[in-house]
Amino acid sequence: MKITVNDREIEFEKSTLDDLLTLYRFKSDKIKVSINGSVCLAGGHGSVLLKDGDVIEIGRM
Repeated sequence: MKITVNDREIEFEKSTLDDLLTLYRFKSDKIKVSINGSVCLAGGHGSVLLKDGDVIEIGRM
């Protein structure tokens, strides 16, 4: 699937936000994430399924 992460379009073969954070080596307790403009709470990253066309913004706290 194609998703946009911090203004860069990438091809991503996994399915969850947690997989994406692992790819970028982010620790979920030290970042904030929004998907398509909605804030994603830190405790639920493993259950958030990404889909083609999603726009993800990841920022360090």
